[in-house]
Amino acid sequence: MSSSTPSLPKFIVWAPDYTDDGALQRRLAVRPSHLENVKTLINQGIIRIGGAFMTPESVDPAVIDKTFVGSCVIFEAENIDIVRKLVEEDVYYKSNVWDKDRLVILPIALATALPPVPS
Repeated sequence: MSSSTPSLPKFIVWAPDYTDDGALQRRLAVRPSHLENVKTLINQGIIRIGGAFMTPESVDPAVIDKTFVGSCVIFEAENIDIVRKLVEEDVYYKSNVWDKDRLVILPIALATALPPVPS
């Protein structure tokens, strides 16, 4: 289905977690709130795809407690300032899950299609 609305720029967010002893516990404590916000942004077509980075050991099916180490998200927005504002409003940012000094937001030129926006 084609649209006359031009496609908005895409931005990739790499948000590594802090590495202190309490980082994973902070992430897990606010995860339900984070996921609820993400769901809203997905339904609005602002977040196009995303997920958590895990340790290499976490992909082993025998590992019960997966260890998250950061997040990667592709946003679609008019400009980078809008994306930065959304990231800074996220509970992971506000609860010191994401390492603010290492967080990266950059425009991305995608070589593949994104999943459709839920209707």
